Amino acid sequence: MKKLIILIFSVFFAVQAFGQKNYVQLAKSPVPIKPRILISTDIGGTDPDDNQSMAHFLMYSDLFETEGLVSSPSYGSGSVSEILRMIDLYEKDLPKLKKHSDSFPSPEYLRSISKQGRLGAAPYRGYTTATEGSDWIIKCARKESEQPLWVLVWGGLDDVAQALHDAPDIQDKIRIYWIGGPNKKWSTNSYAYIVENFPNLWFIENNASYRGFIANYKQMDEFNGRYYDTFISGRGNLGKDFKNYLDGNTKLGDTPSLLYMMDGDPNDPTKESWGGAFVKFTHSPQVIFDRPTIAQDTVQIYSIMEFRVKGPEIDIPSDSICMHMTINKQTWGGFYLGDGIYAVRHATYALGTMPYTIVSDIPGFPEQNGEITIENVWPGKTRETDYKLGNNWFTDKSDEDLFDKNLHGFKTVSKWRIDVMIDWAKRWDWIR
Repeated sequence: MKKLIILIFSVFFAVQAFGQKNYVQLAKSPVPIKPRILISTDIGGTDPDDNQSMAHFLMYSDLFETEGLVSSPSYGSGSVSEILRMIDLYEKDLPKLKKHSDSFPSPEYLRSISKQGRLGAAPYRGYTTATEGSDWIIKCARKESEQPLWVLVWGGLDDVAQALHDAPDIQDKIRIYWIGGPNKKWSTNSYAYIVENFPNLWFIENNASYRGFIANYKQMDEFNGRYYDTFISGRGNLGKDFKNYLDGNTKLGDTPSLLYMMDGDPNDPTKESWGGAFVKFTHSPQVIFDRPTIAQDTVQIYSIMEFRVKGPEIDIPSDSICMHMTINKQTWGGFYLGDGIYAVRHATYALGTMPYTIVSDIPGFPEQNGEITIENVWPGKTRETDYKLGNNWFTDKSDEDLFDKNLHGFKTVSKWRIDVMIDWAKRWDWIR
């Protein structure tokens, strides 16, 4: 009875400590050693949730040994200047943040580790030439340390692929947590290069679980549609800026990669964590078609589809875009492989039967019209063309009881969302 009374009082005071709202945060398990992290982001591109996740990172940056902030916009117009602009906002709020922790990094330091990566997606071979960002990944990975370098990828994999190509020795020194899904279609070529040439890389491929952290904007409570009004409005320069992204609605699709480094045991992706729980997988689906497909042809969601066309033999520079595939209202470049063979890769997180066309201005090129059906299974059945994986590749859980909105592993993240948002609300209050 005495222990029960103590527990009741402990919960009561925890609630009171957070103010008048009756929120009780479950105790998280903080990572015992500050992890070394490098963030690769397409911030400033087509999706403003990278800005939201960057604000989240900056407000928790005292918890990490941050070694790099790389702008890697495989699609869109993002650049390192957007990272620097966010750091400027952080600098203005830093005096208030430092009242609660002496471990926040200086703005000067963060600027010094902000680098420009590749602008645009890699060609068919998956890499091109080194960038400031890819060189920085190599430099950080080779640093003497007893810890691995965690590379948190919020966009395309182009700079990671370039770094691995230029310095294969770093594959044993880095661990990657990738927000895949839609980002996979922007970087199919760099993904294909990595998975084919570095199957023993340590890699979390989060294609769907991360979406368990995205708010339901239409649900008007303080943790969804009213989170900005309740906890962010009037809080600092970062709070004022936050309204510019999705009208303040909290998408934060890349934030689970940060949460994974804040809670639990990052070395074991199969255990529960704020950033999700994952399962090993042994093959990454790749399907190669050398004919126009029909609706009865099926592939797994998130898989790499490669469509090949036999056409005229030509003499053009290697990896030049010379044909285009239009599917699901988007157009993708294809490449000449030699010997009259043309190829274009695609990956999608959409479901159902999709018509497509493949065209080229090359005289004699045979235009293709077809359909392909995407099934909601992952990774699903195996094929001879699949990429074979080593022992350290992890991905979303496929248990049906963890589904929500047809998304794999959704509940491995969503179950922690309110706890995370309560914790973040406390930090927003620091910069009121």
